[in-house]
Amino acid sequence: MSFDPNKVGISNGNIFGFPVAQKDANQVIISIPWDLTTSYRKGASFAPRSILNESLQLDFFHHKLSNAHQTKVFFSELSSEWKNINNRLSEKSIAYLTFLEEGGSINQNIEFKDFVNTVNQFNNQLKESLYKRAKDLLDKDVLVSVLGGEHSVPLGLILALDEKYSSFGILQIDAHCDLRDSYQDFDQSHASIMYNVLKESNNLKKLVQVGVRDFSSEEFVFSDNNDKIKTFFDATLKEGRFKGLTWDDQVNEIISELPEHVYISFDIDGLCPYLCPSTGTPVPGGLEFDEAIYLIFKIVESQRKIIGFDLSEVSIDSSSKWDANVGARVLWNLVCAAEKSRK
Repeated sequence: MSFDPNKVGISNGNIFGFPVAQKDANQVIISIPWDLTTSYRKGASFAPRSILNESLQLDFFHHKLSNAHQTKVFFSELSSEWKNINNRLSEKSIAYLTFLEEGGSINQNIEFKDFVNTVNQFNNQLKESLYKRAKDLLDKDVLVSVLGGEHSVPLGLILALDEKYSSFGILQIDAHCDLRDSYQDFDQSHASIMYNVLKESNNLKKLVQVGVRDFSSEEFVFSDNNDKIKTFFDATLKEGRFKGLTWDDQVNEIISELPEHVYISFDIDGLCPYLCPSTGTPVPGGLEFDEAIYLIFKIVESQRKIIGFDLSEVSIDSSSKWDANVGARVLWNLVCAAEKSRK
């Protein structure tokens, strides 16, 4: 089946409507519709399907990648079972979070304690399932990425990459540090992803965080005392800009902290909130769309190798397609950057 990038997108079940089967793909995007630990606003579980639909509305010329529409990328759903589990437990999750916000203690409520234990067990199973799926693909030299869902979901992929590479770094674009040892009693919370990565990985050399502007005092101390972490706080970046630094100056400094192999973890709330108004935990400030894309492609131009990526926290509001539209465009640029790096 041929593909004409100048015509209307064809809904064929694959991302961007590209006529690619998994057996022929150089890149596989694993979608995980999961948002049980989201602590403020739900909706990220709807993102993979919504982004898939919106991806057909893009144009496929890219200034940084020749013949971008020929990229052999395949969109794969992990399992409908995980979506069903998420849907089944979502109402209880909302009730539990309301209970906490009203001053409730989990130790005083057996029902919610059992619920948290159940979610923790499922989160661990999800991690193991993704790890096995990613490892199988990585063994075939396929570039693997994850489309969430909340930010907890890519842990299994990162641990599979940790086995494949003897040294790698993570570029985390995010409004939050995500360095809590747990949050609201969830061991694999969206607020704990990078803490868990640091705890469970053996070969991570550097975690470089960009755009962070909402974090706890404990996270700040943890970050400040860990030589593996370099955080470019949003306030510090903006202050530098106010004093005359260019974004290119700052990007060069950011990239200098990264090793040869780079995994990109892109939480959509790292962008300015007008670009992701429905995201689970929006925060004023952040990166403009073009600033984030400039940073990603400068990594490729620096001769570093992108070894995988995730896109998370694109939360969907049924009244608007804007978040999914922006999410699809971020995903497209991540795919193109990874493809240019792969080539």
